[in-house]
Amino acid sequence: LATGPRQDNGIFYEIRTYEIKPAKMNEFLEMVNKYLHFRTAHSELVGFWYTELGAMNKVYHIWKYDNFAHRTAVRRALANDKDWQAKLTSAILPLVEKQYNEVAYLVPWCQLGKPPKEGGVYEWVTFQMKPGGPALWSEAFRAAINAHINTGYTRLIGVFHTEYGLLNTVHVLWWNESPDHRAAGRHSAHEDARVVAAVRDSVRFLESQQNVLLIPLQCSPLK
Repeated sequence: LATGPRQDNGIFYEIRTYEIKPAKMNEFLEMVNKYLHFRTAHSELVGFWYTELGAMNKVYHIWKYDNFAHRTAVRRALANDKDWQAKLTSAILPLVEKQYNEVAYLVPWCQLGKPPKEGGVYEWVTFQMKPGGPALWSEAFRAAINAHINTGYTRLIGVFHTEYGLLNTVHVLWWNESPDHRAAGRHSAHEDARVVAAVRDSVRFLESQQNVLLIPLQCSPLK
């Protein structure tokens, strides 16, 4: 199946999702905030969040790599990093129920963004699209994303589509000033004819959708 055009370099993002034992979430977050600098010494962290709404006891973190050789070198270095292994990996593994990872690219029409200020909340929206990739759904999906951007209530951070993991998956990361600001903006968007028309056109490519509200950790570059 065609995947369509994508960014013209090898940069990709590894999206890691961990399910944490319910009684151990605070301990997990404390350990990560304290010792994650051992991990970020090896490669770039985009952001690290825990879920507040839409899912419980989950964390999301995104890592940037120049190419697959870069990731291989980083993983090899981590395996030999005694501080990383002893102070964080061995400490948090007993707190984790499950781990998932995906490799994803930014869609060609999106650059990774930043929020205008610290202190807001993030929304992670996962779309399961019909098979065919961006060559099939990109134009309509982009129009729907732009329609929401044009309302002005939310800030787009990134749109990622999977290369490894569950295929035909698109993750969209938004930033809002607060949950209430997001709720008010969504209400207005639902009454905006431009948004309604764009969404109606894009949902013909959609299989399912899930969203969660994320809070950034203290150690997260995106706050």
